[in-house]
Amino acid sequence: MSEKVYKAYAKINITLDVLGKRDDGYHELEMIMQNVDLYDVVTVKKREGGIVLSSSRKDLPLDKGNIAYRAAELMFEKYGVQGGIEIDIEKHIPVAAGLAGGSTDGAAVIKAVNDLYELGLGEEELKNCASQIGSDIPYCVAGKTSLATGRGTDLTYLAPMPKMYVVLAKPDIDVSTAFVYKNYKAENVEKRPETARMVDAVNRGDTKTIAEGLCNVLESVTTKHYPIINEIKAKFIECGAVNSLMSGSGPTVFAVFEEKETADKAAEEIKSIFGIEEVYSVTTV
Repeated sequence: MSEKVYKAYAKINITLDVLGKRDDGYHELEMIMQNVDLYDVVTVKKREGGIVLSSSRKDLPLDKGNIAYRAAELMFEKYGVQGGIEIDIEKHIPVAAGLAGGSTDGAAVIKAVNDLYELGLGEEELKNCASQIGSDIPYCVAGKTSLATGRGTDLTYLAPMPKMYVVLAKPDIDVSTAFVYKNYKAENVEKRPETARMVDAVNRGDTKTIAEGLCNVLESVTTKHYPIINEIKAKFIECGAVNSLMSGSGPTVFAVFEEKETADKAAEEIKSIFGIEEVYSVTTV
């Protein structure tokens, strides 16, 4: 076997809470993460030596500036793999969007090296490798509905999320995750997630409670600097969404709908009103 193809799914944060600052400089997080069926296609092939990266997006770095490249490099160095790898990323997930687009590509590469070179590593070992590159990557390796704690790398698997209709809208702005966390102040947060209640709702498949309980404390930073996020959220509600939230550190906004038709119509409305190209009507997976 010399080639593997992976669907690298985007993720959304159903909840996101920041509990404080850690000794290692990261923040202590508590969040529920979920995949949606928007994905990059990552094709990985063996080669004699070196790491070669290509992408359908011309603005992506094709060296160590790309998480997928660093993921391959780590796996080869850590496990003494003799050989090389060729990675092609067909991008569909928006970049710098709060949807783990880079992290999910990196996770696909970690799994690919394990598969192609028959390293025989289990999921825990793969997640451990992933945590050395980025906080979202262990979740992307697992791809299961999870409560993520610590710096986001400690995962407790929940029951699979029931199918929900979701629309993603990424406004044409770039948000720095580092900037958002640097400017986060607990005293500015007006509402925090009821995480335990939401975990219970997920495990019971209670879509009404899940949709109504969406909450992300990082909105207290990002929406202040980018008011369009709140404008999109409000418009989603006008379009019939049960609820709407910013994913991760932003700027992508997602909304949950009861019916596919309503979701599809809302996607077109958001595109038209805000002139946003990157709008996707998807489901949870």
